[in-house]
Amino acid sequence: MGQAPLSFAIESDPPARLDKALSRDVPEAANLSRTRLMRLIAEGHVRLNGAVVQDAKTRVAEGDLVEITVPEARESHIGAQDIPLEVVFEDDDLIVINKPVGMVVHPAPGTPEGTLVNALLHHCGDSLSGVGGAKRPGIVHRIDKDTSGLLVVAKSDAAHHGLAAQFEAHTVERYYRAIVHGAPDASDPRLRGVRGVSFEPGNVIRIITQLARHKTDRQRQAVLFQGGRHAVTRARVVESFGTPATVSLVECWLETGRTHQIRVHLTYAGHGLIGDPVYGGRRKLSQKALSQAGIEAAQNFPRQALHAAILGFTHPVTGEKMRFEAALPSDMTALIEALRSEISPENP
Repeated sequence: MGQAPLSFAIESDPPARLDKALSRDVPEAANLSRTRLMRLIAEGHVRLNGAVVQDAKTRVAEGDLVEITVPEARESHIGAQDIPLEVVFEDDDLIVINKPVGMVVHPAPGTPEGTLVNALLHHCGDSLSGVGGAKRPGIVHRIDKDTSGLLVVAKSDAAHHGLAAQFEAHTVERYYRAIVHGAPDASDPRLRGVRGVSFEPGNVIRIITQLARHKTDRQRQAVLFQGGRHAVTRARVVESFGTPATVSLVECWLETGRTHQIRVHLTYAGHGLIGDPVYGGRRKLSQKALSQAGIEAAQNFPRQALHAAILGFTHPVTGEKMRFEAALPSDMTALIEALRSEISPENP
């Protein structure tokens, strides 16, 4: 059995198309996105003045009576798997996870299982009330397979709708920790000449460009200044290593959230992430600036040294302000300790 039918009237001066009119006038408490409404129309769950309509382009007029029957959420086609998760917070509407290195967020042709979604389907079980008509977790943002850290996932349509709106409005607080080559500094004349790079008070580097898929390598993103999608990254040095500063721990925060944004932007500014296999994070390090232990740890680091450390948002159902912090994973902590080690007399 589905939910009781949702009934309402089209308000004054409506858009001509049914889907657009429903998107505007459907009660907010229903938490039905335009995409969901279009699917309900196509599946015959919408009546207009008593008659089933399945064409999203059907014309509507003020006062038309709409009845929407929302069916029970169907089981997901994705398999549930008993994979351990570090749950930071969970309630009826959402769950916050500290994702480990090596875990893909969503199944894809190359990784059909072993993903965060597979794990969440098992962990959440019947507490998933349905997202987009299916009993599945609602993914509103992602981090790369080899990036660790915090993710929020919706368990209900209401949470999915509300979280997606916050990400679209860029009101979600997201801070990352990265270990990079060099140390971005406002006094560096080279950076002053890089298009799209500027500095703000507190020695905060700001990078503003467009980002788009690389023309010849689909695994990479590329910096553009025409076309693509607007991207803004800010970063500041937390700790530097070596004399002169050869590697640094930086805190990055996002105004936008594009694919590989931090990795692409910092590489563009000349401060690529240690260990980054895609954007060239395996540069040779000066043996005069760092200890042999630090050099070896950095050069052998097996992934991009990036961690989603802080996540803040407004709970989409309760309205409560929420903020979570995840400590650096052990591999990044060990790398920092090695970088801090002093140069021995045998390695002057």
